[in-house]
Amino acid sequence: MLWMEFTGSSCRLRSRRETSRTDGAEGPKTGSPMFKRSPDMTKSPMTKSEQLLRIDDHDFTMRPAFGGPPIPVGVDVQVESLDTISEVDMDFTMTLYLRHYWKDERLAFPSTNNQSMTFDSRLVKKIWVPDMFFVHSKRSFIHDTTTENVMLRVYPDGNVLYSLRVTVTAMCNMDLSRFPLDTQTCSLEIESYAYTDDDLMLYWKKGNESLDTDERISLSQFLIQKFHTTTKLAFYSSTGWYNRLYIHFTLRRHIFFFLLQTYFPATLMVMLSWVSFWIDRRAVPARVPLGITTVLTMSTIITGVNASMPRVSYIKAVDIYLWVSFVFVFLSVIEYAAVNYLSTVQERKERKLRERLPCTCEIGQPDDMAVDPQISGYGTMDFNMTGNYGMPENGGRPDRMLAQVALNPQARPRANVNIWIDTHAIDKYSRVLFPGAYVLFNIIYWSIYS
Repeated sequence: MLWMEFTGSSCRLRSRRETSRTDGAEGPKTGSPMFKRSPDMTKSPMTKSEQLLRIDDHDFTMRPAFGGPPIPVGVDVQVESLDTISEVDMDFTMTLYLRHYWKDERLAFPSTNNQSMTFDSRLVKKIWVPDMFFVHSKRSFIHDTTTENVMLRVYPDGNVLYSLRVTVTAMCNMDLSRFPLDTQTCSLEIESYAYTDDDLMLYWKKGNESLDTDERISLSQFLIQKFHTTTKLAFYSSTGWYNRLYIHFTLRRHIFFFLLQTYFPATLMVMLSWVSFWIDRRAVPARVPLGITTVLTMSTIITGVNASMPRVSYIKAVDIYLWVSFVFVFLSVIEYAAVNYLSTVQERKERKLRERLPCTCEIGQPDDMAVDPQISGYGTMDFNMTGNYGMPENGGRPDRMLAQVALNPQARPRANVNIWIDTHAIDKYSRVLFPGAYVLFNIIYWSIYS
């Protein structure tokens, strides 16, 4: 009896709790806004993004609107940095943000506030994206620190923005015939690898304004003059025509570094070689080492410049300057060899003349020479054998050797034989010709290449 009363009370208590629990659940569900679901399914935590985009309902291995007109894909680029320009490897390295814009109606989704959804690289692998690649690229990679630098943004109407951060090293065919006074134009080319212009129409989204560059971009050896974009068609005999986008940038090389490291030292070596023209021809230990030192220094400068340059089959502007300077230095050595040789020939003639005229000789100046008619036989001969071949101290005519021979007055009238030997004429003319020719060469050189 007691057990039945307890059971009945328990049933009544349980029915009251269930009734209150049910009433309590129905109250907040209809009255409290805390538990209301947002009608915008894009912000619903209960709906998966893949279900919202219906990725499993479509075959994303095919391009959008397959079988119809080509899908337009707009591109814009933001250049973050221009890292290196290599003349040896004929390439450049650039870091940029590459963005693609297209419309894929298969990705459209319902949204009341027209808000987009943003994803990372994990969703990129499940949908269709343009297969862009860099033509003439040597190396390239997508940055992956701290995660892969890829962004995908999908709008309710199916428009897609696909952005990635890339560093690419591409080929740049440089013409170094005017190096280092040259201006180079390099290009980064973007193209679809698989889709021809029948399936994919690649274009710059905003024309030339599609290319944005950082104002802080600078290079040590180059001045960036301008960036601009173009679009062309590329033809491959096996596959067909493709749309290709070009990013052109013009670079002008800074000349100041090469003036200090190449041109100025070469000019100083040429000027140093002219010092030998003012040194006495007898000072062989002074003139010969000076010429050899300047020749070796010019050889070192030429070797150093060529070591940092590619082995091109044409002559560069810096080669012309250095080799002409080398020829000037080399000719200064040849000039002393000519002076020394002519001096040796002169001394040999003097010796033969003395042996042919065995007479009493007195050394004096040509103006002081005199002949005593009272002396029989050969008479006197005044012979200037001082060997002074330099310029006179009073700035008069160049020194010379005058041999005046007075024959026997009884045999014939007195006859004077003057032998003019001026071996220093080469040095005298070289002091004017060498600097004048080098200055003329510099005027012509800089007027052509500047």
